[in-house]
Amino acid sequence: MNLAGRHDFNQVFFEDVFLPEDALIGEENEGWKQVLTELTFERSGPERYMSSQLLMESITREATQNPGERAAVEIGKMVANLASLRQMSLSVASMQQNGEDPEIEGSLVKEIGVNFEQSIPRIAHELFGVEAGLENGSEFEKTYAEINMGAPSFSLRGGTREVLRGIIARRMGIR
Repeated sequence: MNLAGRHDFNQVFFEDVFLPEDALIGEENEGWKQVLTELTFERSGPERYMSSQLLMESITREATQNPGERAAVEIGKMVANLASLRQMSLSVASMQQNGEDPEIEGSLVKEIGVNFEQSIPRIAHELFGVEAGLENGSEFEKTYAEINMGAPSFSLRGGTREVLRGIIARRMGIR
């Protein structure tokens, strides 16, 4: 459960489970490869840059009511980051579709995406002084509160930063 009281991810254990042979996904004894493929998808998918979409839209709406150069610059940066992350994500998906192993690329999308997404609440606060208002605030304040309280968990989904940095370093031959 996150700080906003929502369930974002859970741990599930299966004990004494039997599956028939025709339930096999992929190749026998290649389970870890399947898991890594799924993790790469999770690390580089749209959730890496779309979790804060509602707050970005709220910031844009607020900026139309309270225009200023700083807001325009910050919105421009957000859009540029969003477009870059989307392209990186599509590249990882294309690599997977072509049978390549984009483990490092997927890890980079996650790391860059988490930094981007966790910056969105800070931008909202700096531009408009918005504070948390889950129950009694405006729609903007409610959206801000929801994303702000969920943002710390963004770095946990798909592997912690330390795990990803280790993957990146190992693949680059640094570690």
